[in-house]
Amino acid sequence: MSTTLAPERVIAMLTDFSERRPQVWPGLWEGAYQVYSTGDTTAEVREGNKAPKVWARERYDWSEPGVVRWEVLESNFCKPGSFVEAHVSPGQAGGSRVHVVWKRSPSSFVGRIAAAMIVLTRGAPVKASLSQGFNKAEATPA
Repeated sequence: MSTTLAPERVIAMLTDFSERRPQVWPGLWEGAYQVYSTGDTTAEVREGNKAPKVWARERYDWSEPGVVRWEVLESNFCKPGSFVEAHVSPGQAGGSRVHVVWKRSPSSFVGRIAAAMIVLTRGAPVKASLSQGFNKAEATPA
């Protein structure tokens, strides 16, 4: 997927673990959001959605330039070790190209439904969630 946002801004959005995170990413449910720890290139957080009511405690790592990876430690819908990676690079006409690698292994009935939906739609829910955040940021000056 593409966005007019610079790669640095995309990475900054993905790694913003302030209290504003649920506003930056409208798909996140404020009621599930909790920060356990943050470091220079890592964070451990709990995030989730209100409908369906799913959550995951994840370790974010952005030590590799241009890559943000979030890996499940504990969840009510997918297995530990499951992960998502966002590979962010400059776009050909400016902005950014964001390639998402989605490797979630379901651990519950709701997780199996969600995983099937994501696979069958070729990632449409994941793309929609990221697009919401990017579109909101594109409408707001840096």
